[in-house]
Amino acid sequence: MKSFRAQGMMISIQGTSIVKGILFLIFSFILLFTITGAIVSLKPEYRISSSSINNVATNLSGEALVHLLGYENHYFVQGLPESTTKPDYLGAVFKAATNLTLDDPRSFLGRELPGFSIFDGKILVAGEGTNYTNMPIESPPPLDVLLDERQIATQNVEQAEKPTQPVPPPTMTTGDKKVAYIYHTHSSESYFPHLKGVNTANADNARHPDVNVTKVGEMLSQELEARGIGTEVDQRNMDQYIKQKGYNWYQSYKASGELVTSAMARNKDLTYLIDIHRDAHRKETTTVTINGKSYAKVAFIVGTENKKLQENIKIASDLHEMLKKKYPGLSRGVIQQGGPGNNGVYNQDKSGNAMLIEFGGVDNNFEELRRTAAAIADVLAEYYWQAEKVNANETNKE
Repeated sequence: MKSFRAQGMMISIQGTSIVKGILFLIFSFILLFTITGAIVSLKPEYRISSSSINNVATNLSGEALVHLLGYENHYFVQGLPESTTKPDYLGAVFKAATNLTLDDPRSFLGRELPGFSIFDGKILVAGEGTNYTNMPIESPPPLDVLLDERQIATQNVEQAEKPTQPVPPPTMTTGDKKVAYIYHTHSSESYFPHLKGVNTANADNARHPDVNVTKVGEMLSQELEARGIGTEVDQRNMDQYIKQKGYNWYQSYKASGELVTSAMARNKDLTYLIDIHRDAHRKETTTVTINGKSYAKVAFIVGTENKKLQENIKIASDLHEMLKKKYPGLSRGVIQQGGPGNNGVYNQDKSGNAMLIEFGGVDNNFEELRRTAAAIADVLAEYYWQAEKVNANETNKE
């Protein structure tokens, strides 16, 4: 220890304290650089990213943040409704740290059971009978031998040509404008009632290069046209297109996205983009009886990983509510999909009016699907003309 005398005051400096301070600073810098280097050297999938921070933030609602601010300033919480309860911060922290949710068993089993990731979606709007045990299931990639080498016989295909009861001539039409674009990312998805000689016990066998969801797209186009909505439908074989482009199956939406982009470039009038799919669930889940007639149920899928998510959710939810009123039980709801194992975009980033609709399941027939196509056309036409009326009124005000 050294002592110094200055103006009558004795100042003592402990040498060991200075050494300890310097060593502490050196150790702190070494630790900081070590941690920084470890983070940078991690593989991208293990690094902390903006999406990781976003996942943490999504566990806290706006009301939870207001409550949090209320601990410092009680005036913040005075604006909240009386029914508001204090959030479970401990549960939110636990979920952010472990990715486990105590009231959701899927979070405990999802990484352990093969194929369990198909239930990772979120039900935004539940239709009648919809829950996490019967969410839409996407069929696996088709085997080349199934579609290219083996001839699959068809039956009862003429049902696809039978229209519903004639509708009155539309009072309004889009004229020469084509405002709806229908396409089929997984065009080979088919229906067992129209396939002959296949093993119907395995839903994965419901595929055909020609008799498939493209028939449903044609039905929907016809029904929309009958209601004055000009429609363009692409019925190409997407499996062949993907091969021609040299893509893999997981790039299916990239392939169909090229078609959508091309269609939008040559036709500026396109307003609604509709991707038609078929669910892999069985008849009891995908069928409903309305007024004594059998219909194939529909489900609206929205991708979580695109910039127009909220717009996509709105149109899907609006159409679901309209179906709920006019065709009770027809819509299974609005399902949000994203994350590992899912595309998460589904070309819905190209328009706020883009939608992916699951039409029925493997056991539905074209007669049921035709009724459903008419119902979808009914509410979509109503939705379109309502939007046109609103746009016209806003233009007149200006």
